[in-house]
Amino acid sequence: MFRIGVLASTKGTDLQAIIDEMKEGKMPGIELACIISNKKNAYALKRAREQGYKGIWVKTKDRTREEFDQKVAQLFKKYKVDLVVLIGYMRILTSGFIEKFRNKIINVHPALIPKYCGKDFFGKGVHEAVLKSGDKETGMTIHYLDENVDTGPIILQKECPVFSDDTPETLKDRVQALEKKWYPEVIRQLAKRG
Repeated sequence: MFRIGVLASTKGTDLQAIIDEMKEGKMPGIELACIISNKKNAYALKRAREQGYKGIWVKTKDRTREEFDQKVAQLFKKYKVDLVVLIGYMRILTSGFIEKFRNKIINVHPALIPKYCGKDFFGKGVHEAVLKSGDKETGMTIHYLDENVDTGPIILQKECPVFSDDTPETLKDRVQALEKKWYPEVIRQLAKRG
């Protein structure tokens, strides 16, 4: 069994897409071991728990970044996680954590890297930057994590058009539709490789 562990800070819409595909039998041999969040009230945790998955809040208070990441790593080891999947995770992982899971951490970014990426580009700000630039195309990138922000090797990119009447919200919806379709597929492909 190929076991994934999720790190999430927000709503977990991509998490729901993964759970839906699991329930539909489209992810054979893949198990969702646990979902961990740095936010006690992250909807991703609620979403996970309501559907029978292990949702764990790890508090950040009184912990350095290294101590927090060490605790998360211990939990992933405990649950025998083969792949760490970031879904709306709003913390930068320490080099110690990345080293423990080298080439076993993936992230989805709501733009076509190398455009609109790095520590200043996240959430709504990415889509605002795309609209401001006048780009006719955007998309999403699934990539491995390394010690820098959004610089790890790219696994997959998919594009979508930008329309003249788009708002950050309509663009986000179109990009998230790509994420929901392709994140489970990438996980399936990585599970086949073991």
